[in-house]
Amino acid sequence: MQADYVIVGAGSAGCVLAERLSAGGAEVVLLEAGGRDTNPLIHVPAGVLKLITHPVVNWNYYTEPDEKTGNRAFHCPRGKVLGGSSSINGMLFIRGNAADFDSWAQMGARGWSYDDVKQHFKSIERYGPGDPGERGKSGPILVEDYRTVLPLTHRFVEAAQQAGHSFARDLSGRPPAEGVGYSQMSRNGRFRGSTARTFLRDARGRANLRVVTDAHATGLRFDGKRCTGVAFRLRGRDREVSAAREVIVSGGTVNSPHLLHISGVGPADRLKEIGVEVRHDLPGVGMNYSDHYTVRISHRVRGQQSVNQLSRGWRLVREMARFALFGNGALTFGVSSAQCYTRSREGLASPDIQLLFTPASFNDDDFGRLEQEPGMSVAVSIARPSSRGEIVAVSPDPFTPPAIRPNMLDDPDDLRVAVEGVRQAREIFAQPAFAGITQGETSPGPEVDGQAALEDFVRHTGRTIYHMVGTCRMGEDPMCVVDSRLRVRGLEGLRVIDASVMPTVTTGNTNAPTIMIAEKGAGMILEDNA
Repeated sequence: MQADYVIVGAGSAGCVLAERLSAGGAEVVLLEAGGRDTNPLIHVPAGVLKLITHPVVNWNYYTEPDEKTGNRAFHCPRGKVLGGSSSINGMLFIRGNAADFDSWAQMGARGWSYDDVKQHFKSIERYGPGDPGERGKSGPILVEDYRTVLPLTHRFVEAAQQAGHSFARDLSGRPPAEGVGYSQMSRNGRFRGSTARTFLRDARGRANLRVVTDAHATGLRFDGKRCTGVAFRLRGRDREVSAAREVIVSGGTVNSPHLLHISGVGPADRLKEIGVEVRHDLPGVGMNYSDHYTVRISHRVRGQQSVNQLSRGWRLVREMARFALFGNGALTFGVSSAQCYTRSREGLASPDIQLLFTPASFNDDDFGRLEQEPGMSVAVSIARPSSRGEIVAVSPDPFTPPAIRPNMLDDPDDLRVAVEGVRQAREIFAQPAFAGITQGETSPGPEVDGQAALEDFVRHTGRTIYHMVGTCRMGEDPMCVVDSRLRVRGLEGLRVIDASVMPTVTTGNTNAPTIMIAEKGAGMILEDNA
């Protein structure tokens, strides 16, 4: 098997690359370790709660325990299916803050400032209400406001303004990600708008694109310093595909550095330790891991509908009918209906806290499971964490998962930011808009107060919200894995294009920035191979 371009991973980035590269007539092979996206839970937005731990469409990785976060192992869901994590995520569409991308450029990622990337954000999206100078109107992904908004969400937006936060009509407008506003979702009509059902759907009929599912990449193939193809296992048989022009690794923040490691590309001393022959010493592969760490503040509510009631009994039957007949109701909900971006202290150039409101409350001992009683909650996220971790292969066996060491809260300032975020969330819940609605805080509870108690709460109850990035960082310094055009440094014919190339995590959910990276990256490939 051979092609002009071989893409490893049909996720948020890989599907975009396959569409854009095949559109120009190039022969493209797209390899995906998972299967096709036929599970109906993928396409109904509310199905996300079942997909978080799904045994078939999810890699279900776990981090190593760390004493800084209570010696707990965190679950790290990653999509193992066409569309990758865009097929199992919470569907929130947020670009991030302009300062995120400007800082990338300042760190050495030339051509990645906000002014540079805005055109690519516009080209991937189709958002009707937005300013046409800022928002795209004809891209493959339909971006929508929530079709149904519960009154609790309106109360949160009102309460945040009462607490002093400005109202943002469009959190992905300019300046983006500032103040409080309603969430937007990536859709395909009433259904989920994964990159498999948007970008890849438009390309599937092309004779020059071959999509191979259930194809687990087992190694990259080289001729000297040039990557020439990919070895993979397909339903128990070992196969190879050669690339006449380039191989593009798009496995994501976990799988991309792992594939490089087992192929002999990475820090030489570590590769030797696990018995991998060193092909190219590149010390930054797997380093610079970053993610959003969150804690949840929950309240019991009265006299108001929450998702807790709508998810069971006759109300659930009603919501299913609303979805089937009208394409609205609770089954169209994502994970957060409103968001507030704020600063932990004066003097910051941009927000470093993200507050995600959900008109629902969850069982602390069973993440993703709704409580029986009605509730509401805010997830307090450290939006611009300073702590850095790593992902490392532990065996040359391609089927042995890598070690994920997030090292969260390693920088003391991250703990300070989280505690301040809890304080600000509590301030919002205390506003008149919630008067008579809340029956009191259930997590962590009013008895958890004071700096020491809140720090302990953050360390022992926080968790990731699955926005891991950075393990194949782009830029021009020696610890970067790819250059500003996403080419693996020191090698030919090989690029990495996915969330792993982000120098820092964006201020907000990472799916839209990942799709943007693929859109921009595809243009770079076509320019360089013209």
